[in-house]
Amino acid sequence: MPGSLGRLLAALVIGWFVFLFAAMGLAFLKKRDAPVPEPEADEVDLVAAFAPLDFRSTSGAFRGGRVDTWFGGGVLDLRDATLDPMGATIEVNALFGGGNLVVPAEWNVETRIIGLGGIGDSRPDVTRDPEAPTLRVEGIALFGGWGITSQPEDGRDDEVLAPV
Repeated sequence: MPGSLGRLLAALVIGWFVFLFAAMGLAFLKKRDAPVPEPEADEVDLVAAFAPLDFRSTSGAFRGGRVDTWFGGGVLDLRDATLDPMGATIEVNALFGGGNLVVPAEWNVETRIIGLGGIGDSRPDVTRDPEAPTLRVEGIALFGGWGITSQPEDGRDDEVLAPV
């Protein structure tokens, strides 16, 4: 029995290091030179691979996009954006990373994140119009996650965030 437990523990430790190095390699391969979207863009493609993320959208018809945080993270601020009348979907993928999604308190937000991590909505409980457009947040979180708030956690309410 003690020999089996030792082998199991050794296999878990080796597996952890293999996963960690594979994830780092994948993050480097996955890091794409995605052009930084303009703040007015209706769709975003943002990457924070071993780097910070700071982006504020001013879109007039935000439709969503994709945000990858691999060993990095930061803030995606949508308070100055307007949702497309059909709603929007953001795909978020976090590997040892994540971020803070800042949206107006009155927005309807639905979340569907799978994995070892997740997402939490810490906005104040207010009455939201059920007929209003909805922001859907979908994706995968492995040892990371996203938080949804109505204010950046660091209190940068009036500071304009620069594109990444």
